[in-house]
Amino acid sequence: MSSQPAAKPTLRSFWHDLPREGKLLLSVVVFEFIGTGLVLPFHVVYLHEMRGFDLGVVGLMLGLSPLIGFLVTGPGGWAIDHYGARRILMAALALQVVANTLLAFAATEAAVAVALMLAGAAFGVTWPGFQSLIATVVPVELRQRYFGVNFTLLNLGIGIGGIVGGMFVDVERLATFQAIYLADAVSYVPALFLMAVPLRHVAGRAVHDHADGPPEKVSYLAVARRPAVASLMLLSFVSSYVGYSQLNAGMPAYARAVGEVSTRGLGLAFAANTLVIVVLQLFVLQRIEGRRRTRVIAVMGVVWAGSWLLLGSTGLVSGTIGATLLVAACASVFAFGETLLQPTIPALVNELAPDHLRGRYNALSSGTFQLAAIIAPPVAGLMVDHDLGALYIGTLVLGCLLCGAIAVFRLEPQLTPEVNGVRRRTPEPGPGELPPESAKTISAATD
Repeated sequence: MSSQPAAKPTLRSFWHDLPREGKLLLSVVVFEFIGTGLVLPFHVVYLHEMRGFDLGVVGLMLGLSPLIGFLVTGPGGWAIDHYGARRILMAALALQVVANTLLAFAATEAAVAVALMLAGAAFGVTWPGFQSLIATVVPVELRQRYFGVNFTLLNLGIGIGGIVGGMFVDVERLATFQAIYLADAVSYVPALFLMAVPLRHVAGRAVHDHADGPPEKVSYLAVARRPAVASLMLLSFVSSYVGYSQLNAGMPAYARAVGEVSTRGLGLAFAANTLVIVVLQLFVLQRIEGRRRTRVIAVMGVVWAGSWLLLGSTGLVSGTIGATLLVAACASVFAFGETLLQPTIPALVNELAPDHLRGRYNALSSGTFQLAAIIAPPVAGLMVDHDLGALYIGTLVLGCLLCGAIAVFRLEPQLTPEVNGVRRRTPEPGPGELPPESAKTISAATD
């Protein structure tokens, strides 16, 4: 008898089905990212206008965090597998508290550099650590929805924080900026308490009984050579390069230099991006449940290509309200693509990863993402600064379509349907038939 596609679970049942540990992890997401939203738009303003550092120096300083994050990702993945995700996350959260507290009072370039390096080191292990911990406590059939809901709450927190921060900070009062950095430091405390007390029983790593000797030592190169891993890492890099790295750096640069959009217009665009994610993510999750994740990523590539074409169109109406609306439309369409990407790639990474290598798999994915974030901003700045806007937009569109091609033609043949998100259920036994598990037990007992 052939298996049948599993019925799609409803989002209403998600919270009910989620284990206690998963519920606790979700409960602190909004609070933590309100802190991130408070400071995210104001790093340059704080360091340049309030602390008096040159813009060139500020740019170099802000590049320290992603660079250090990239460098610690590899050792961090090994540490997650060796010591457990929970312990590494506790160290990372404590570092974030220290880094933001130091940043609030840092009056010299050296102090700021140290604070940003600590924050980068923390961020470098936070992403693979949380992904590994989630995969440990959340059943495989709930992970895709979990990652999507987590992304929704994350953006909700950033949106609230950005609004509150914009209303609170005053460029005439240094204390207001110090307050938001201290608030960001405090925002990590609930998650740190969660790891230390309610989740202290969760190691976040595979347990070895050493019955067959010590666990196998596996290098990152060996992991990358495993089936589908190299293809998935390539997909992560390309999607980061043409996606978030451009949204955070290339899009504002192009909008300002080519579209002549005001800073207020850019603020509107990022607000629209957050709003679309919060409104659409749960709806999208329900629609993609049970569909091939590679095909969902291919649709994301087409959607993102459309968003960059909208950005390119701002050059036709530079300096007008039309350019502002096109940038807002670009950010909104891009957000729809985000709702397709965020539940899928993390789920693919963690379904490919065996338990004892989960930290390294997530670290590889995080490393490729951060590498793109290091490369993309200078490339985008160079192209926009040399009046190569059309070439810039063209490369982004082609890169987005390349994402879909990699997903469908290279990655998909290397995945089983189950890893690719197609869940199947065993049909109910008919009259007089034994359930498959019982039949296997009887067969094994009589062999």
